Amino acid sequence: MVTVKMLKPYYVKTEEKYIRIILAYQYFSIIMNKKVYQFIPVKSTEVRINRKTKKIENIDDVFAFQKGKEVLTISMSQLVSIPGFLEMLHRIAESYYLPEDTETVSDQQRALDQLITELEYENVRRLIDKAIDSGDKEAFLELTNALNDK
Repeated sequence: MVTVKMLKPYYVKTEEKYIRIILAYQYFSIIMNKKVYQFIPVKSTEVRINRKTKKIENIDDVFAFQKGKEVLTISMSQLVSIPGFLEMLHRIAESYYLPEDTETVSDQQRALDQLITELEYENVRRLIDKAIDSGDKEAFLELTNALNDK
């Protein structure tokens, strides 16, 4: 069983489309068979995450880890299956993700506002009908004035 002992970025670089988490020797280590292996930058040295989709883009990259003279290679696809690895990555990258599409949110908000306005209008009309049915002239005048104000 492989577990991540430590995952800290050496540094984080943001680009228009990607977040690049650069890894270095003393900042990334795994535990395998009760032995601690340190990351060594001989193969891949970064995790590249899409800022919009939040998905890892370099899933085929291979990372090397060393304990003494023993060197292990682990692919990114294997790393993402390690419990907690993705969570650690997303915690590092979360402040660099792009905000949700505000245009879609504002379109949804406008549609919701319009629906609420229509429902309020229909509700006032029903209350006017109720005031007419019950002969409540005061409520009728108040509601028709409120309807005219909208």
